[in-house]
Amino acid sequence: MPTPKVYIDGSAGTTGLRIQERLANRDDIDVTVLSYDDRRDVEKRRAATANADLTILCLPDDAAIEAASWAKESQTKVIDASTAHRVNDEWAFGLPEMRPDQREIITNAQNVSNPGCYPTGVILSLRPLIEQELLSKDAPITIHALSGYSGGGKKLIAKWEGGQPELENLPFESPYALHTQHKHVPEMTKHVGLAYAPQFMPSVGPFINGMRLEIPLHKAVLPENVTATDIWEVLDQRYANERFVKIDSLENALAYADPAFDPRSTNDTNRCDISIVPNVLGHVLIVIQIDNLGKGASGAAVQNMNLMLGLPENAGLKA
Repeated sequence: MPTPKVYIDGSAGTTGLRIQERLANRDDIDVTVLSYDDRRDVEKRRAATANADLTILCLPDDAAIEAASWAKESQTKVIDASTAHRVNDEWAFGLPEMRPDQREIITNAQNVSNPGCYPTGVILSLRPLIEQELLSKDAPITIHALSGYSGGGKKLIAKWEGGQPELENLPFESPYALHTQHKHVPEMTKHVGLAYAPQFMPSVGPFINGMRLEIPLHKAVLPENVTATDIWEVLDQRYANERFVKIDSLENALAYADPAFDPRSTNDTNRCDISIVPNVLGHVLIVIQIDNLGKGASGAAVQNMNLMLGLPENAGLKA
């Protein structure tokens, strides 16, 4: 069988560079990237797409839509890391652990939309609870999120690394998008299965990559007699055989101590860690730790690529 050809369009961006790092030592695929000077040459990009078995789009939304149309003409498989197709029913959603048949859907898909970093943890945590009726789809959901500044790409990295003096050595996170709808909210709403958009409160911290999400579930939104143990058991059973999703024990979650729940703890891996923290008043806190550039971006793209090309799913990925 010929070695599959993979083209990365947008290879100079943050996600594209991290994908290249994960593929650097692979000898089971033939990776193509354009030179820095050629990276915006439309004809060369189009030709590289036509010559590939699979192309990974690390582009802004409008550019990704255009590049996807080229791939359709040449019957090249596509993984789109932008937000352009994440709620498009004609595209497979690239989160293999989302439901039991999702791997098969991705494996057989021509077009796959890579999930966002924030939604990955939210979907993996909440969707099983709604499916098992431990949480109503009508429940009001609030999400506190903290990401490394690499999540905003090169412009935000430059701002945090000297471009905006007041951010240097900042000892706390900086909230953003509190007054508007964050671009990931429709994705969360659709793929979790929520009736109403969650209240999403993201912030950026003084570290380059890593992520922590906190989803507080007030006792009042939980069905009667549903406890943290019930929630833990559903998630633990759901992901028991998943190499990239880890459900921490209740004992470990309750043994937290300063500094607790480091958002950088899964950096450079393709892992998503989920902790369930009970409260004596009956409330439950879900804490998710994920690398926004790993399972939240480049790692997910490689995982989907492996499935679409019939390669071992974990090839080139750290659990």
